Amino acid sequence: MKQSCRNHCHMILKPVYILAILLLAFGILSACNAQSSNKEEQVETQANSESTKEQSVYPLTLKDEVGNDVTLPAKPAKIFAPVMEDSLLALGIQPTMQWSNGVKPQLYLQDQLQGIPEISFASGPPSPEAIMADKPDLIILHNSFYVENGTYEKYAKIAPTYVFKNAATDLEGSIKILGQLLDEQDKAQQAVQDYQEKVDAAKTKLASITEGKKVALIRFNAKGMFFMTDEYFSGYVLTHELGFEQSSYVKNGAFEVSLEILPELDADYIFLINDDNLGDEFLNELKESTIWQSTDAFKNNQVFETSEDYWLNGGIHAQGKVIDDVLEFLAP
Repeated sequence: MKQSCRNHCHMILKPVYILAILLLAFGILSACNAQSSNKEEQVETQANSESTKEQSVYPLTLKDEVGNDVTLPAKPAKIFAPVMEDSLLALGIQPTMQWSNGVKPQLYLQDQLQGIPEISFASGPPSPEAIMADKPDLIILHNSFYVENGTYEKYAKIAPTYVFKNAATDLEGSIKILGQLLDEQDKAQQAVQDYQEKVDAAKTKLASITEGKKVALIRFNAKGMFFMTDEYFSGYVLTHELGFEQSSYVKNGAFEVSLEILPELDADYIFLINDDNLGDEFLNELKESTIWQSTDAFKNNQVFETSEDYWLNGGIHAQGKVIDDVLEFLAP
């Protein structure tokens, strides 16, 4: 009798065990599904949060360097920044139109600007109608002259317009501002860092050549011969970045060059820049002069003719090419 009862109880309990196991399995499965669902929700929430974070930069309001508030409702897609194409490209951004002197654009950038329409500045800033036809989201003006001549007031009616006092005299600062305007701060920082590494490497390589040595840059155009100072473009690169000293003659305020002052010119190295070949007449006059040929720089073969295309431009690409030229001239 006891045996029969034991068997009967065992038969009853067995389905109960099976049911318990099944319930446990369903519980574990449900918990896993819940965890998986929670993870998916967390990933989705995080993605949405990151997306919102990316979009939260705009609308953006910045005060430009002449005191105007510039408000951007969204990230600009079409940018007009004449003479600042170099800096835009450093951030991986192409402008909608590119500056031209009426004959040609900035040739040293054409490998990155092919197909970008040119707009001529031969007769001064283009008309607002010419700019408006391109429907820019943002206009960037590289110096305050645009405010002084009334151009800013007209352009600002077309699109948000940011004005630099003089972008060419503060390359690092102007690129970082572009990074803010276009929400490309990381690219701006990287571009500046890469350029500084190039400067440091060149300065180290040239240290024994530049120490105690003075330079002069002479620019030739249709009006004559002129010294370039160390405040901008290639003049800035040679002195502030590569370690040359500026000729004391130039430092003391000399601007126009005449053959008569050449014997007084205390420059160990002289760089000649012919502005778009407009200064051919004056450059030839200089080269044929016996006074010129008697200067120490000429006699020591330390006179170099350069490319006006980028020696007369500011920007990471232009100044990087100037550095490459100087290394090739002096430390090949």
